[in-house]
Amino acid sequence: MKADILLGLQWGDEGKGKIVDVLTPSYDVIARFQGGPNAGHSLEFNNIKHVLHTIPSGIFHPDAINIIGNGVVLDPVIFKKEIEAIKKLGINPIDNLLISNKAHLILPTHRQLDAAYEHAKGTGKIGSTLKGIGPAYTDKVARNGLRTGDVLSDFFYDKYAFYKSKHLDILQHLNYIQDFSEYEKEWIEGVELLKQFKFISCSYVVNQYLLENKKILAEGAQGTMLDIDFGTYPFVTSSNTVSAGACTGLGISPNNMGEIIGIFKAYCTRVGSGPFPTEQLNETGELLRKFGNEYGSTTGRPRRCGWLDIPALKYSIMINGITQLIITKADVLNTFDKIKVCTTYLVNGVETEEIPYDLSLATPVYTEFDGWKEDLTNIRTFSELPKKLKDYLQFVESTVNVPITIVSTGPDRLETIFLR
Repeated sequence: MKADILLGLQWGDEGKGKIVDVLTPSYDVIARFQGGPNAGHSLEFNNIKHVLHTIPSGIFHPDAINIIGNGVVLDPVIFKKEIEAIKKLGINPIDNLLISNKAHLILPTHRQLDAAYEHAKGTGKIGSTLKGIGPAYTDKVARNGLRTGDVLSDFFYDKYAFYKSKHLDILQHLNYIQDFSEYEKEWIEGVELLKQFKFISCSYVVNQYLLENKKILAEGAQGTMLDIDFGTYPFVTSSNTVSAGACTGLGISPNNMGEIIGIFKAYCTRVGSGPFPTEQLNETGELLRKFGNEYGSTTGRPRRCGWLDIPALKYSIMINGITQLIITKADVLNTFDKIKVCTTYLVNGVETEEIPYDLSLATPVYTEFDGWKEDLTNIRTFSELPKKLKDYLQFVESTVNVPITIVSTGPDRLETIFLR
C-alpha cells in the first residue's frame, strides 16, 4: 500500500479541510505533514462550521487514526483550544489522535519574535499570521528547538527557560518587549494537556501502517505557491508545502507515494503581501470576496481575489507530480456573466507559460468564457451541472492534462460531486 497526498496548488485556502473530511471514510489514517496553526482548515456538516489549525481534518470520523507529523510545528495554546472545541461536540480525540515526538513546539517567545521581525520590516512586511511559525522553524533549522517528546523530560521547563532567555535577548535588541505572561500561563497548561496524548516515532508508525495495508492520506497545509523553496519568495510560508514535504514531514520514502491529489479554486486568492498577477482590485474582486466569503479562517483578514491562473496551476502540477485534481468553489462563479482565465503571461514583452523568477513582472493574458449563471446548491451529479460549467472544467483538464475527479459546489460535506 502507498500513501496518498492531498495538497493545495495555489496560495492556500483552497478548501483542503472540507475535502479531507469528505475523503476520510475511504482512509484509515489522516496525517498532517507540515505547517502549524497558521493553517485554517474549515469543515461544515450538520449545520455547524468547524475550523482546525493543527489537528488533521479526519478527526470527526471516530474510525480514522489522525497523526500530527514531525514536520508540523505545534502551539500548545492553540492545540488546547482545538481539543476543547472538539470535545464539546462529543468527540474525545485522545482515542484517535497521535502526535510525533519529533514535532517542534512553538514557544510564547516565538510569537513575540514573529511580531518583532514583521514590525521591523516596515512597508516590506510579508503578511505573517504572527503565530510564531517562522521563528519556530528558524530555531528548528538552527538546532535550538524544543520538540513534543521533550515535554516528558524532567528538565523540560529548564530547557524552556534557557530558550526563552535567548529569545528575550533578541527581543531586547529589537526593542520589542511585550507582556506575554498570560499567554505563557496558557502555554504551560497546553503543555500539560499534551502529556495526555500518545507520542509516537512517526516514521516507524506510518511505515508499519503501510506494511499493514492501511490506507493513508497525507494532508498538506497552505499551498504550493507558498512553498519556502518553490513559492513566491520571500512572500511564502516557512515549510515545504509540496508533495516532497510529505516524505520529510512523515518519514515516508518517495516510492511509497501513491495518488497525489491537488486542490485548486475555480479562481485565485491569497492573503498577505506578495505578487498576484490575476488579482482584481475592482468590483470583480469585491464580488469574488463577497460570494466566496473570502476572509481568513485563521486571521479573519480579507483575502485578495482574482481569476484562475493556469500558468501557476501548471507549475504546481509539475512540481508536485499531481495525478488528479479537485476544483472547489465552482458555485462562487455562478453570478458572473463572463469569466476570465489567465492562460499565459507577458514578461518583458515576451509571452510565456513559465513562472518568472520575479512573478511581479508577469502580466496576465486572459481567455474569456461565458458564465453559467445557475444555482448549483442542489446538484449532486456531474450530468446535472450546467453545460457552460462543464465546458470550463473540460478546458482546465485539457490545458493542464490532469483529470478533475471532484467538483465542490459549496462548503458542506454534501455539496460534493464525484466525477470518477
